[in-house]
Amino acid sequence: MPTALIAEDEPLLAAQLTSRLFDAWPELRIVGKAGNGDEALALAAEHRPDIAFLDIRMPVKSGLDVARELDGTCHIVFVTAYDEYAVTAFDEGAVDYVLKPPSPERIAKVVARLKSRLAAAPLDLSGLLARLAARGGPPRPLKWIRASLGASMRVIAVDDVVYFQAEDKYTKVATADGEALIRKSIKELYEELDHDAFWQIHRGTIVNLQAIGRVDRDWRDQPVIVLKAREEKLTVSRTFAHRFKAM
Repeated sequence: MPTALIAEDEPLLAAQLTSRLFDAWPELRIVGKAGNGDEALALAAEHRPDIAFLDIRMPVKSGLDVARELDGTCHIVFVTAYDEYAVTAFDEGAVDYVLKPPSPERIAKVVARLKSRLAAAPLDLSGLLARLAARGGPPRPLKWIRASLGASMRVIAVDDVVYFQAEDKYTKVATADGEALIRKSIKELYEELDHDAFWQIHRGTIVNLQAIGRVDRDWRDQPVIVLKAREEKLTVSRTFAHRFKAM
């Protein structure tokens, strides 16, 4: 029975990846889940997994750091929120990747490739890892926002934002204790945010995953987000509903 380790610092995404893998590959046994790079290395030493799913951006040590230390001991699959980074970095075919949030289609392709590779020794990734390290990794996400609050200006930490929502020519910034406006489109904003922490759930709405209290279902079986710190509920459109399918 093949075994795997998952290293992902966001519990919601780790749970979703686990669920997708179970659907696509029921025989695969998850022997450990790590929340940072050091935990991943410790679990890998303890369980000797056949496969390691590594989030590229993790606390303590990144997925690239962990892959460098595990190189040759198991098959590596990188997990990343950055589509362009993933495609350009891994187009050599020497390593697989999963985009966040993991889709059933991508997981199916990765599983098929892994099954075909398990009988062989893990590939030498030293050259690829060196090139990725030289690139400097994905862009740094937005940390602060300057927003209008009436006639005044307010500086808001992105981590304090509950959700962003398009409103005419502006975007509303909703926090636990109030609202403000910025002159930036949802599309532009999403490109600058950390995709590990913020998900687009509607054409005009982006939510902070840490602000989600629970996910209910409406009469159409569509996801509805209940927030921890605000009374209103957020609707998830059909386009983005697959992100919450495993919840």
